[in-house]
Amino acid sequence: MNLFDLSGEVAAVIGATGVVGGALAQGLAAAGAKVAVLGRNADRGQARVKAIKGAGGTGAFFSADAGNRGSLQTAHRAVTDSLGAPTILVNAAGGNDPKVTVTAERAFNQISTEDWQANFDLNLVAGVLLPCQEFGAAMAERGRGSIINIASVSAHIPLSRVVAYSAAKAAVLSVTQFLAREWATKGVRVNSITPGFFPAEQNRRLLFNDDGSPTARAKSILGHTPMGRFGEADELLGAAIFLASHKASSFVTGADIRVDGGFLSQTI
Repeated sequence: MNLFDLSGEVAAVIGATGVVGGALAQGLAAAGAKVAVLGRNADRGQARVKAIKGAGGTGAFFSADAGNRGSLQTAHRAVTDSLGAPTILVNAAGGNDPKVTVTAERAFNQISTEDWQANFDLNLVAGVLLPCQEFGAAMAERGRGSIINIASVSAHIPLSRVVAYSAAKAAVLSVTQFLAREWATKGVRVNSITPGFFPAEQNRRLLFNDDGSPTARAKSILGHTPMGRFGEADELLGAAIFLASHKASSFVTGADIRVDGGFLSQTI
């Protein structure tokens, strides 16, 4: 079947210098898309491009700060000149911040508005707003595109401690549905993926002790996950390729695909 063949597509993956974004970039390249690896860390970006090319794919790194409109504009022009006009946009920038995490040492009422705003800027402004304004609006003008935003299980049910992150990711779901409606007649589909718990740099300290053993929070997460394990970044690829492919998901917009091992299905 060729429903999932992305040959001829150009995918801009913002945040592809991270674990999840990098895996998505590599997966889209394996499916045939030409992939623009966008991020701030050139070393990690070039390493991801090397892996893409080593597997027979096409990719290039472009420096970009997702929270800076001018940086995105420059990157957009460079991607278009090098690979062609993007037809797929993956927004994988984002993350939690210890400064807005409720702990025994930091109560909810001690979170500063500046730190709260910074986390919203990371997850909502850089994570969705500016990239969609820059890349998504151009797709709408051309009449074709697929945008994939990265949500979180905490967007659906606010997790303990990560209050700002949960609120920002809930907003990501809302903006996703808003844009799905706005651009539905312009040939642009806008969907999201909700990952469960995938160990990465940003959450490794929350999940593992220095000796590699799971923390109490990790044990709680695993106990709440019917599959009883963490996810691996490659397990997000099927959902991403499905949403990226116009042939496979041409009537799918405003949807959220959960890849969470059943976490959001667990009650008592």
